Amino acid sequence: MLKDFFEQMRISLVAVLALALLVGGVYPLLVWAAGGALFPRQAEGSLVRIGGTVAGSSLLAQGFAGPAYFHPRPSAAGDGYDAAASGGSNLGPLSRRLIELVRGRVASYRAENGLADGVPVPADAVTASASGLDPHIGVPNALVQAGRVARARGMSEQTLRALIAAHTERRDLGFLGEPRVNVLMLNLALDHGNGGPP
Repeated sequence: MLKDFFEQMRISLVAVLALALLVGGVYPLLVWAAGGALFPRQAEGSLVRIGGTVAGSSLLAQGFAGPAYFHPRPSAAGDGYDAAASGGSNLGPLSRRLIELVRGRVASYRAENGLADGVPVPADAVTASASGLDPHIGVPNALVQAGRVARARGMSEQTLRALIAAHTERRDLGFLGEPRVNVLMLNLALDHGNGGPP
């Protein structure tokens, strides 16, 4: 009886160690190797390089300040756009703090972009995403910001709208989500393409 117990313990221990090695070692290594071979850019974090220098990741928002740049959604991640502290504010729709935050952001957005009081403000311009790191803004948000950016860069708003259209990502699979613009990619196109220096 004791011999059976030790035999079952040995079998159980071997099974646990084998599964730990398989699931905790072999499988992650295979996924890592396959990802690096099949999707090298994505496996490295979708890094965007300008002249060999990393400018950012196309998957993560980063803060852009000043009138010559398109601004991303507000961030609730850490002190803002902190990938180590990704997360939303967890404030509910009836939260007085959230209402005050959004009210302040609406006023700032209107002033910054020269919008009259009656003109609607895009929701993504004043609310943070669930991760706090969404790299995209909606096309209406980009189009509202276009006037400010065009004036700051001394370029025509029509040219800038064409650049927004060229950087607009369509719905996933043709029906999921909304058309959107990656803020980092658009700002880099402005700085290193036909937008000229800020």
